[in-house]
Amino acid sequence: MADLPLLGVKVLDLSRVLAGPLSAMVLGDLGADVIKVERPGRGDDTRDWGLPLAAGDTTYFYGFNRNKRSITLDLANESDRRSLLQLVKEADVLVENFKAGDMERFGLGYDHLSTINPRLIYCAVAGYDRQGPEAARPGYDLVIQGESGLMSINGEADGPPLKLGIAAVDLFTGMSAAQAMLAALFQAQRTGKGRRIDVALHDHGIALSSYYGLEALLRQADPPRVGSAHPSIVPYGVFEAADGPLVITVGNNEQYRNFCLKVLKRPDLADDPRFATNVQRAANRAVLLAALEPEIARHRRADLLPALAQAGIPAGEVKGLHEALSGARTQQSGMVGSYEHPAGEPVSVLSSPWRFDGERLPVRRPPTLGEHNADLLHPDGAFSK
Repeated sequence: MADLPLLGVKVLDLSRVLAGPLSAMVLGDLGADVIKVERPGRGDDTRDWGLPLAAGDTTYFYGFNRNKRSITLDLANESDRRSLLQLVKEADVLVENFKAGDMERFGLGYDHLSTINPRLIYCAVAGYDRQGPEAARPGYDLVIQGESGLMSINGEADGPPLKLGIAAVDLFTGMSAAQAMLAALFQAQRTGKGRRIDVALHDHGIALSSYYGLEALLRQADPPRVGSAHPSIVPYGVFEAADGPLVITVGNNEQYRNFCLKVLKRPDLADDPRFATNVQRAANRAVLLAALEPEIARHRRADLLPALAQAGIPAGEVKGLHEALSGARTQQSGMVGSYEHPAGEPVSVLSSPWRFDGERLPVRRPPTLGEHNADLLHPDGAFSK
């Protein structure tokens, strides 16, 4: 597509693992030319994480590195640093997540690079505030899920704190970093000047707590854990039907009456004054759920879901991940693509979640390690097609 939003933008991705590579991948999805700079022989740590794909690539690496090209440089090597500096001269954006002080030790800190390229947008991803006492600490999603309080609000009421099923802090940080870089690119169009952007995983773990965080501050205590239910809206959560789980979200009093009258055929529950308003339903949660759960369990999902839709109540099956990815809804949306790996084997790659003018943006499979060395590492170190 000739009208990719970031066509012509040049990005150097010196980051590895999840948050930094995700932020650069977002720019690549939007059309930027993203050059992933990896360690010779080893590459990004995630090339060794997850299930193996063709020729040593893995599901983890494929999840965060589509729409990029790969070169290998040893930043401890002076000649390789010179090659990188040549690329910096033409770059619009650089993303890195080295330990605090490492880039400066290599002579690649923002203060120096900005003299070489004043319009450079430099995004540094860290675990903790780079201006704080823990600047040197490495940041890991699971550690920060614990330290930021996110695990304390996840899980069942009678169970232990529980991590989220995905690396939520890494993912949120990566998307947030991409937003910041897009804002800086917009500003640079007007001013011709770059910016340094710092993002920290712990800051984003705190930000991700959102309304739960504000509730904790108001309570001066942790909000209660309620598993897959909603802490303050009832009934709202996962329920077991006769043939499996489904999500039912009763969001207001009219929906509650429709749920009781039109779906469950229980006018007594609709008219019970203990359940007349959501505040009252929340206060009498245990009594109400004890009445609702056996009723829901009497019906199959194929019967409940149409009735819920007719009553205006959002609901859906709880699917397995493979079922969701291979199902008609996902396949028709174009969110999963199949590509041929250089080793000759077919591999799957997820698409970006946006549409522009009704179309998905094109996807290129993630690169093999150093796949583009010959194309990009010319004597002058310039970006090339």
